[in-house]
Amino acid sequence: MTNRVMPARFTRVRAAGLRASAAIVALSAMAALTALAAPPAAARQAAAAHPTQMTAPRPAADPIMAIVSIKSQQVTFYDADGWILRAPVSTGIAGRETPAGVFAVLEKNKEHHSSLYDDASMPNMLRITWNGVALHGGPLPGYAASHGCIRMPFDFAEKVFDKAPMGMRVIISPFDSEPVAFSDPALFVPKQDAIDAAPALAAAAARDADDAAKAAAAAKAAVAPAKRAAIAAPAVVRNLAALKARADAELAHAEKALAAANANPKMTDQAKTAAQDTQQKAAAKAQALGEQLDAAKADLKAKQEAAAAAEAAAKATAAKRAETASAATAAKLAGSPVSIYISRATQKLYVRRATHKKWSDGGELYDFSQEFPVAIKDPDKPIGTHIFTAVARDGGGLRWTEVSIDNGDNAKDALDRITFPQAVLDKIAPMAVPLSSIIISDEPLSSETNYRTEFVAVLNNQPQGGFITRAPSPKVNVARDDGGFFGGFGGWFGSSGNPPPPPPGRQPARGVSYYPYPR
Repeated sequence: MTNRVMPARFTRVRAAGLRASAAIVALSAMAALTALAAPPAAARQAAAAHPTQMTAPRPAADPIMAIVSIKSQQVTFYDADGWILRAPVSTGIAGRETPAGVFAVLEKNKEHHSSLYDDASMPNMLRITWNGVALHGGPLPGYAASHGCIRMPFDFAEKVFDKAPMGMRVIISPFDSEPVAFSDPALFVPKQDAIDAAPALAAAAARDADDAAKAAAAAKAAVAPAKRAAIAAPAVVRNLAALKARADAELAHAEKALAAANANPKMTDQAKTAAQDTQQKAAAKAQALGEQLDAAKADLKAKQEAAAAAEAAAKATAAKRAETASAATAAKLAGSPVSIYISRATQKLYVRRATHKKWSDGGELYDFSQEFPVAIKDPDKPIGTHIFTAVARDGGGLRWTEVSIDNGDNAKDALDRITFPQAVLDKIAPMAVPLSSIIISDEPLSSETNYRTEFVAVLNNQPQGGFITRAPSPKVNVARDDGGFFGGFGGWFGSSGNPPPPPPGRQPARGVSYYPYPR
């Protein structure tokens, strides 16, 4: 059989076909490998629509809030006029989900390293819970990939680190949320006359607090000597009582001897006179000791009453000191933004302000001295979670926005269900300033809320594995200084009985728990 010589054209076609087949095989193999390494379908879908970094095409002020969308894997920073910065993020994976809820920046650390995950670098960290949830720079694969934190692009995290102020609200929403303009008569309207009077009221409150502190110190100093005197007085009474008993015995013996002498006809007048003289001296001694004993008993009673009065005065002046210190702090902070949290779960309204007092680890302290029962219409009906923020002044009033992040009523209906306590309307509403906020939620305050946090609330109807699997911030009992802390925090306990911060110079444990509600 002879070999055929193939035409050149056929050879070229055949070679091209072989190359095409090889390419198809290679592409198929690559597709198979890609399919094996690809994330789940939901993650691929999210990655396909993944947002890119964006900057608003306008001059921007410092951000006043950030909203993280778990659904879109995106974070957006807002100032008073709208969004200013936007970037993709990676939130927590299944089982380690980032908690949805309301948070705030508690600490900033440029070069943070994780204490949970092998000293991993987490640059430009903005902490939002003391048990370890934060926004920080990190790798972004295009889908949820963290252990509960919110990873931002490295350059974006560096950009927002200096811009984001301490206490800035961070809202983590399970879906896409954004602030919308909102107005309602129930929202706080400041009163200019109250604002103008605030400095004088603060100065008067500071003077009252100073006077009360001096009175408390003087009353406290008077307790020790009064107690020492009261403690020493019983010994005098016991000694005189013993002497009086002995004198009474001597008098009884002298009277018996005198009676015997008078009854004995053989007893001389001289002996009878001696017996009578002995009896008279014994009677005089017993009488004198009786008078001294009565005086000592009266003195004892007076000193015991004086000690009790000194302790009562010290207690009363300490309470006055705490009351005036709390009032002075409230008056001093009256011109600062106020945060209101209304919980349907507890039927309470909480008031909080940042003191702007720094702590050694970079955190700040918050005043927590006011808590009120609140009336909520249809308390068994879900209300959702709504964040109302006064973003700027608007003539004589305030311009508000609203963000909703949970199922329930719409914002208008939720606000209509709240009856604000009169004390809030009288004392707090007239002093409302930009960056003040009102949060209405079905949720109780998270146990992560403490004296170094803004309000922390977690949506319990959303996955929160990255929150639950972290060790909760430790609960510690801190000794209370009845005079208050930092020059006027005597009211720190409020009506909730929550512990105050430790005195200056002693590092507090992170996250002293104020609210015992389970997550």
